[in-house]
Amino acid sequence: MSSAFSWIRGLPALATLAAGLIGLALLLSFFIAPEDGNQGISQRIFYIHVPIALTAYFCFGLGAWKALLLLWRGEERHDLESYVAIHQGTIFGLLTLITGAIWAKASWGVWWTWDSNQLVLFLTLFLFYCAYFMLRFSLPEGPRRSRSSAVYALFGVALIPVSFLAIRLAEDFIHPTTFTRDGPQMTGTMFTAFCVSWVAVTLLAYVLYRVELVGKRLHTDLRELREALE
Repeated sequence: MSSAFSWIRGLPALATLAAGLIGLALLLSFFIAPEDGNQGISQRIFYIHVPIALTAYFCFGLGAWKALLLLWRGEERHDLESYVAIHQGTIFGLLTLITGAIWAKASWGVWWTWDSNQLVLFLTLFLFYCAYFMLRFSLPEGPRRSRSSAVYALFGVALIPVSFLAIRLAEDFIHPTTFTRDGPQMTGTMFTAFCVSWVAVTLLAYVLYRVELVGKRLHTDLRELREALE
C-alpha cells in the first residue's frame, strides 16, 4: 500500500494551508478590496469565477500531461493520475459555468448567450471532457482503456489555448478584458485579492486531487490484497 501512503505525506499540512488561503482570499475579496466602479458588488464574484476557470484549465492540462507520460513511459500509475486530474477539471469546469452565469445575470441581466463564442468554446471544452468518462467506462479495465483514455485527453488539451485566447480577445460585455498589455486593469488591492484567490483555489484543487488519488489507490491496493488472499 506504499503507493497510496506516498500521497498522504504532507497532505494534512497542504489541506490546512489551502483552508487558510481560502479564508484569506474571501476576506480580501469581499471585505478589503474596493468595489468596482461600474459593476458594484457583483464584480466581487470575479475573485471566485476567474481563479476557478484557470484552475479548470490547469487540471485539464495536468490530465493531458499525465496522459502523455503514460504513452511515453508506459507506467500505469499515470493513467489513474490523468483520470483524477480530468475528474477535478470537470468539477471546476462546472463551477466555472455556474459562477459565470451568476455573474452575468447579476451584472448584465443574462444567464447565457449563444452569440458569445468564448462561452460556447468553454462549454465545448467542458462537454469534451465529460465525454472522456463515457469513453473510459465503455471499455474494460486494462491497457487498451488506459491508452485510449490517454489519447483522448491529449486531443482535448488543444481546446484549452483556443478557449483561453477566445476569452482574452473578446470585446463584448460578457467577458471584459481585465489583463492587458499595460498590466492588470485594477487597483493593487484588487490584484492582490485576485492572486491570493488564484493560489488558494489552485491549491484546493491539488489537495482534492491528492485526496481522490489516495482513496482510489487504497481501494486498488485493498482489492489486490483481497485477491491475493483468496
